[in-house]
Amino acid sequence: MEYLFLVSLFIVAFLYSSVGHGGGTGYLALLALFGISPVFMKSTALIINVFVSAIAFFSYYKAGFFKWKLIFPFLITSIPFAYMGALIKVNPSTYKIILGIFLLIAVARMVFVPKSIREISTKVPFLPALAIGAVLGLFSGMIGIGGGIILSPVLILFHWANVKESAAASALFIFLNSLSGLFGLSSGGFSLEPRIIVWIIVGVAGGIVGSYLGSFRIKSERLKFMLAAVLLVASIKLFIF
Repeated sequence: MEYLFLVSLFIVAFLYSSVGHGGGTGYLALLALFGISPVFMKSTALIINVFVSAIAFFSYYKAGFFKWKLIFPFLITSIPFAYMGALIKVNPSTYKIILGIFLLIAVARMVFVPKSIREISTKVPFLPALAIGAVLGLFSGMIGIGGGIILSPVLILFHWANVKESAAASALFIFLNSLSGLFGLSSGGFSLEPRIIVWIIVGVAGGIVGSYLGSFRIKSERLKFMLAAVLLVASIKLFIF
Protein backbone atom coordinates (compact mmCIF):
# COMPACT_ATOMS: atom_id res chain seq x y z
CA MET A 1 0.00 0.00 0.00
CA GLU A 2 2.92 2.33 0.72
CA TYR A 3 4.30 1.86 -2.81
CA LEU A 4 0.84 2.36 -4.28
CA PHE A 5 0.51 5.60 -2.34
CA LEU A 6 3.89 6.86 -3.60
CA VAL A 7 3.04 6.05 -7.21
CA SER A 8 -0.32 7.79 -6.81
CA LEU A 9 1.40 10.80 -5.23
CA PHE A 10 3.79 11.05 -8.18
CA ILE A 11 0.88 10.93 -10.65
CA VAL A 12 -1.09 13.57 -8.76
CA ALA A 13 1.93 15.92 -8.59
CA PHE A 14 2.61 15.29 -12.29
CA LEU A 15 -0.96 16.03 -13.39
CA TYR A 16 -1.52 19.09 -11.23
CA SER A 17 1.86 20.69 -11.98
CA SER A 18 1.28 20.19 -15.71
CA VAL A 19 -1.55 22.75 -15.46
CA GLY A 20 0.23 25.06 -13.03
CA HIS A 21 -1.27 23.70 -9.79
CA GLY A 22 0.38 22.49 -6.60
CA GLY A 23 -1.95 19.52 -6.13
CA GLY A 24 -3.36 20.29 -2.67
CA THR A 25 -6.78 18.80 -3.35
CA GLY A 26 -5.18 15.74 -4.91
CA TYR A 27 -2.90 15.14 -1.92
CA LEU A 28 -5.80 15.56 0.48
CA ALA A 29 -7.78 13.05 -1.56
CA LEU A 30 -4.95 10.51 -1.41
CA LEU A 31 -4.47 11.03 2.31
CA ALA A 32 -8.18 10.45 2.83
CA LEU A 33 -8.22 7.34 0.63
CA PHE A 34 -5.23 5.80 2.39
CA GLY A 35 -6.59 6.53 5.85
CA ILE A 36 -4.01 9.09 7.00
CA SER A 37 -5.08 10.86 10.19
CA PRO A 38 -6.73 14.30 9.68
CA VAL A 39 -4.14 15.65 12.13
CA PHE A 40 -1.49 15.37 9.41
CA MET A 41 -3.56 16.17 6.35
CA LYS A 42 -3.49 19.97 6.28
CA SER A 43 0.23 20.33 7.03
CA THR A 44 1.19 17.56 4.59
CA ALA A 45 -0.85 19.03 1.72
CA LEU A 46 0.49 22.56 2.29
CA ILE A 47 4.13 21.45 2.50
CA ILE A 48 4.05 19.40 -0.70
CA ASN A 49 2.02 22.18 -2.31
CA VAL A 50 4.81 24.68 -1.64
CA PHE A 51 7.43 22.58 -3.42
CA VAL A 52 5.35 21.50 -6.41
CA SER A 53 3.77 24.92 -7.06
CA ALA A 54 7.21 26.57 -6.92
CA ILE A 55 8.45 24.17 -9.59
CA ALA A 56 5.33 24.74 -11.70
CA PHE A 57 5.70 28.52 -11.43
CA PHE A 58 9.36 28.38 -12.48
CA SER A 59 8.51 26.32 -15.57
CA TYR A 60 5.64 28.55 -16.70
CA TYR A 61 7.61 31.72 -15.89
CA LYS A 62 10.54 30.45 -17.94
CA ALA A 63 8.16 29.67 -20.80
CA GLY A 64 7.03 33.35 -20.75
CA PHE A 65 3.43 32.98 -19.58
CA PHE A 66 3.58 34.88 -16.28
CA LYS A 67 1.93 38.31 -15.97
CA TRP A 68 2.42 40.09 -12.63
CA LYS A 69 -0.49 42.51 -13.18
CA LEU A 70 -2.84 39.56 -13.60
CA ILE A 71 -2.24 37.98 -10.20
CA PHE A 72 -1.22 40.94 -8.00
CA PRO A 73 -4.75 42.10 -6.97
CA PHE A 74 -5.70 38.58 -5.84
CA LEU A 75 -2.53 38.21 -3.74
CA ILE A 76 -3.15 41.42 -1.76
CA THR A 77 -6.01 39.79 0.15
CA SER A 78 -5.39 36.07 -0.33
CA ILE A 79 -2.06 35.93 1.54
CA PRO A 80 -3.25 37.46 4.85
CA PHE A 81 -6.56 35.57 4.66
CA ALA A 82 -4.74 32.27 4.07
CA TYR A 83 -2.80 32.94 7.27
CA MET A 84 -6.00 33.66 9.17
CA GLY A 85 -7.71 30.61 7.69
CA ALA A 86 -4.93 28.35 8.94
CA LEU A 87 -5.51 29.68 12.48
CA ILE A 88 -9.13 28.55 12.45
CA LYS A 89 -9.58 25.32 14.38
CA VAL A 90 -11.99 22.99 12.64
CA ASN A 91 -13.18 19.77 14.28
CA PRO A 92 -12.50 16.58 12.26
CA SER A 93 -16.14 16.02 11.23
CA THR A 94 -16.59 19.57 9.94
CA TYR A 95 -13.18 19.46 8.30
CA LYS A 96 -14.12 16.32 6.35
CA ILE A 97 -17.34 17.92 5.11
CA ILE A 98 -15.58 21.12 3.99
CA LEU A 99 -12.82 19.11 2.33
CA GLY A 100 -15.36 16.84 0.63
CA ILE A 101 -17.12 19.87 -0.85
CA PHE A 102 -13.85 21.29 -2.17
CA LEU A 103 -12.92 17.93 -3.68
CA LEU A 104 -16.23 17.96 -5.55
CA ILE A 105 -15.40 21.45 -6.80
CA ALA A 106 -12.05 20.09 -7.96
CA VAL A 107 -13.83 17.27 -9.79
CA ALA A 108 -16.01 19.81 -11.59
CA ARG A 109 -12.87 21.78 -12.46
CA MET A 110 -11.21 18.66 -13.87
CA VAL A 111 -14.06 17.58 -16.13
CA PHE A 112 -15.17 21.02 -17.24
CA VAL A 113 -13.25 22.53 -20.13
CA PRO A 114 -14.38 25.96 -21.37
CA LYS A 115 -15.48 25.75 -25.00
CA SER A 116 -14.56 29.33 -25.78
CA ILE A 117 -11.21 30.67 -24.63
CA ARG A 118 -9.97 34.05 -25.80
CA GLU A 119 -6.30 34.47 -26.48
CA ILE A 120 -6.68 38.23 -25.92
CA SER A 121 -7.40 38.82 -22.23
CA THR A 122 -9.32 41.67 -20.66
CA LYS A 123 -8.14 43.71 -17.68
CA VAL A 124 -8.80 42.26 -14.22
CA PRO A 125 -11.21 44.50 -12.20
CA PHE A 126 -9.44 45.46 -8.97
CA LEU A 127 -12.22 45.28 -6.36
CA PRO A 128 -13.71 41.93 -7.49
CA ALA A 129 -10.17 40.51 -7.54
CA LEU A 130 -9.65 41.62 -3.93
CA ALA A 131 -12.89 39.92 -2.86
CA ILE A 132 -12.14 36.70 -4.73
CA GLY A 133 -8.61 36.62 -3.31
CA ALA A 134 -9.91 37.01 0.25
CA VAL A 135 -12.42 34.17 -0.06
CA LEU A 136 -9.99 31.80 -1.73
CA GLY A 137 -7.23 32.65 0.75
CA LEU A 138 -9.46 32.02 3.77
CA PHE A 139 -10.63 28.60 2.63
CA SER A 140 -7.17 27.70 1.35
CA GLY A 141 -5.71 28.17 4.81
CA MET A 142 -8.61 26.37 6.50
CA ILE A 143 -8.37 23.11 4.58
CA GLY A 144 -4.78 23.04 3.32
CA ILE A 145 -4.89 23.93 -0.38
CA GLY A 146 -3.47 26.81 -2.38
CA GLY A 147 -6.72 27.86 -4.05
CA GLY A 148 -5.50 27.62 -7.62
CA ILE A 149 -7.98 24.88 -8.47
CA ILE A 150 -10.70 27.54 -8.20
CA LEU A 151 -8.76 30.62 -9.28
CA SER A 152 -7.69 29.27 -12.67
CA PRO A 153 -11.22 28.58 -13.99
CA VAL A 154 -12.31 32.01 -12.70
CA LEU A 155 -9.51 33.67 -14.69
CA ILE A 156 -10.44 31.72 -17.80
CA LEU A 157 -14.22 32.00 -17.61
CA PHE A 158 -14.13 35.78 -17.10
CA HIS A 159 -11.59 36.06 -19.94
CA TRP A 160 -8.95 37.61 -17.67
CA ALA A 161 -6.35 35.10 -18.88
CA ASN A 162 -5.87 32.27 -21.34
CA VAL A 163 -5.04 28.73 -20.19
CA LYS A 164 -1.26 29.13 -20.03
CA GLU A 165 -1.44 32.55 -18.36
CA SER A 166 -3.87 31.24 -15.76
CA ALA A 167 -1.55 28.30 -15.06
CA ALA A 168 1.40 30.62 -14.41
CA ALA A 169 -0.68 32.94 -12.22
CA SER A 170 -2.25 30.05 -10.28
CA ALA A 171 1.16 28.51 -9.58
CA LEU A 172 2.40 31.67 -7.83
CA PHE A 173 -0.97 32.11 -6.09
CA ILE A 174 -0.78 28.56 -4.71
CA PHE A 175 2.85 28.91 -3.65
CA LEU A 176 2.35 32.11 -1.66
CA ASN A 177 -0.97 31.05 -0.13
CA SER A 178 0.47 27.69 0.91
CA LEU A 179 3.43 29.42 2.55
CA SER A 180 1.10 31.83 4.34
CA GLY A 181 -1.09 28.94 5.49
CA LEU A 182 1.95 27.07 6.80
CA PHE A 183 3.08 30.11 8.80
CA GLY A 184 -0.39 30.41 10.27
CA LEU A 185 -0.46 26.69 11.06
CA SER A 186 2.97 26.78 12.68
CA SER A 187 1.97 29.61 15.00
CA GLY A 188 -0.54 27.28 16.61
CA GLY A 189 1.69 24.22 16.40
CA PHE A 190 1.19 21.19 14.15
CA SER A 191 2.45 17.65 13.75
CA LEU A 192 4.41 16.32 10.79
CA GLU A 193 3.81 12.88 9.33
CA PRO A 194 7.01 10.80 9.83
CA ARG A 195 7.22 9.96 6.10
CA ILE A 196 6.90 13.56 4.92
CA ILE A 197 10.47 13.78 3.54
CA VAL A 198 9.92 10.81 1.23
CA TRP A 199 6.57 12.23 0.14
CA ILE A 200 8.15 15.60 -0.66
CA ILE A 201 10.83 13.93 -2.81
CA VAL A 202 8.21 11.98 -4.76
CA GLY A 203 6.04 15.07 -5.15
CA VAL A 204 8.97 17.15 -6.39
CA ALA A 205 9.86 14.46 -8.94
CA GLY A 206 6.32 14.44 -10.29
CA GLY A 207 6.23 18.23 -10.26
CA ILE A 208 9.42 18.58 -12.27
CA VAL A 209 8.26 16.24 -15.01
CA GLY A 210 4.68 17.52 -15.12
CA SER A 211 5.43 21.25 -15.06
CA TYR A 212 8.12 20.96 -17.74
CA LEU A 213 5.87 19.05 -20.12
CA GLY A 214 2.80 21.12 -19.26
CA SER A 215 4.45 24.48 -19.81
CA PHE A 216 5.63 23.36 -23.25
CA ARG A 217 2.27 21.80 -24.25
CA ILE A 218 1.06 18.38 -23.25
CA LYS A 219 -2.36 16.77 -23.46
CA SER A 220 -3.41 14.26 -20.82
CA GLU A 221 -7.19 14.10 -21.14
CA ARG A 222 -7.57 10.46 -20.07
CA LEU A 223 -5.34 10.88 -17.05
CA LYS A 224 -7.25 14.02 -16.12
CA PHE A 225 -10.51 12.08 -15.94
CA MET A 226 -8.81 9.32 -13.95
CA LEU A 227 -7.70 11.92 -11.43
CA ALA A 228 -11.21 13.33 -11.29
CA ALA A 229 -12.47 9.82 -10.48
CA VAL A 230 -9.99 9.55 -7.59
CA LEU A 231 -11.13 12.91 -6.21
CA LEU A 232 -14.76 11.84 -6.49
CA VAL A 233 -14.17 8.59 -4.59
CA ALA A 234 -12.24 10.45 -1.90
CA SER A 235 -15.01 13.04 -1.48
CA ILE A 236 -17.63 10.31 -1.12
CA LYS A 237 -15.43 8.56 1.44
CA LEU A 238 -15.17 11.77 3.46
CA PHE A 239 -18.94 12.27 3.46
CA ILE A 240 -19.74 8.67 4.46
CA PHE A 241 -17.04 7.86 7.02
